[in-house]
Amino acid sequence: MNLPHEISALSRRIMARRWFLRDSGVGLGTFALASLLGAGKARASPATQNPLEPRAPHFAPRAKRVIYLFMAGAPSQLDLFDSKSELTKQSGKLPPAELLKGYRSAFINPNSNLLGPQFKFARHGRCGAEISALLPRLAEVVDDVCFVKSMMTDAVNHAPAQILMNTGAQQFGRPSLGAWTLSGLGSEAEDLPGYVVLSSAKGTSGGASNWGCGFLPTVLEGIAFRSSGDPVLYLSNPRGFDAQAQRASLDSLRRLNEAQLMEVGDPEIAARVQAFEMAFRMQTSAPELMDLSREPKSVLEMYGVDPAKPSFAKNCLIARRLIERGVRFVQLFHEAWDQHKDLKSELTRNCRETDQASAALLQDLKQRGLLDDTLVIWGGEFGRTPMVQNGDDGRDHHNRAYTIWLAGGGVKGGITHGQTDDLGFNVVKDPVHVHDLNATILHLLGFDHTRLTYRSQGRDFRLTDVHGEVVRALLA
Repeated sequence: MNLPHEISALSRRIMARRWFLRDSGVGLGTFALASLLGAGKARASPATQNPLEPRAPHFAPRAKRVIYLFMAGAPSQLDLFDSKSELTKQSGKLPPAELLKGYRSAFINPNSNLLGPQFKFARHGRCGAEISALLPRLAEVVDDVCFVKSMMTDAVNHAPAQILMNTGAQQFGRPSLGAWTLSGLGSEAEDLPGYVVLSSAKGTSGGASNWGCGFLPTVLEGIAFRSSGDPVLYLSNPRGFDAQAQRASLDSLRRLNEAQLMEVGDPEIAARVQAFEMAFRMQTSAPELMDLSREPKSVLEMYGVDPAKPSFAKNCLIARRLIERGVRFVQLFHEAWDQHKDLKSELTRNCRETDQASAALLQDLKQRGLLDDTLVIWGGEFGRTPMVQNGDDGRDHHNRAYTIWLAGGGVKGGITHGQTDDLGFNVVKDPVHVHDLNATILHLLGFDHTRLTYRSQGRDFRLTDVHGEVVRALLA
């Protein structure tokens, strides 16, 4: 068998078929358009359509948008949220042998001494939630917050745990929560991406997979913004290249891309055209977004923002400005919480950098009437061990129990859900797995998580895989 000859013949047959479809007036792009836009909605120029037009979910949503404050690195729930008097009493002693049966730690010998909470706790608000002394600003808004103290996950190391939290799977290549949200709801922002990512501190262990689109269309992936200068690199035109010249150049490029789209029917070509057009519109909208000079001094002080310096606080304020402009999903990553050592000093620094702005975001949204339909989530990828690491000032990764909090967007404020044992080692009441959390978030956005699916590689995928139950106790 002459393989090169056979390939050549096959190529000629494919090309002949393609030219026939084009010349007959059908065109592969017509079929691609039908799948992209739905039957009966085809227009003359599919590449210039908005693929993120707002869409109705399965049922009336409580939340219209999401701000996810992802505390990458895993905050110590035992020093911030989950006070344990018995752990204080047993500090310095070995944990009970039966507690460690079948336990797998990331780095430490599980048979290490217990370490009690390193900071004082007090009750706050009408709800009486216990909060660490490191979080005085959060303590002021606890009646708007729902604490989930019974989170559980499958992963014990940062990258797979972060990816699991954000995509429902530990392996790379699955769509993120933000991408699923956009796929179902679209976006109300015309001049900004529907899904924006802001980072502070050290970035993330899981990298861009945390906000990727996986096998969903490229237009659904998160767009990482910088918090100073151009939000996206090379957004500004070079010197001597004005908007008129750029518009003419883009129009020519669009015509070439549309011709190619009609020729081969690849939806990624349409996504490319949309990316160019969005970048052009962002040249006006993005500088205005990032310009905080018109924010009242009182607002800057409430968040603790220095407009000239990148920070988590600045990102929180930008997040509010983004959702005001119709952005559907904003995710802030602050990877600074991996305290294997220097627990007391590092936790103090981390809370000083994040507590004021996190609480200010809730207050600001509430004052503007946005909190009721904006879901705010705060949390990391797992928790920390009750056992000590590195002498007397560190904690290892712990996937069996940790704490997150949620506010707004249909969540019941002023409650604490779930409970861990006396040492904070295992969940003993109302466990919430990562899949349960994601099912609940999608429910608040108006989706049945079992029906929000996408067919790829011969099977239907969903964010919650084949798991997940809505935690109805969290719903207002």
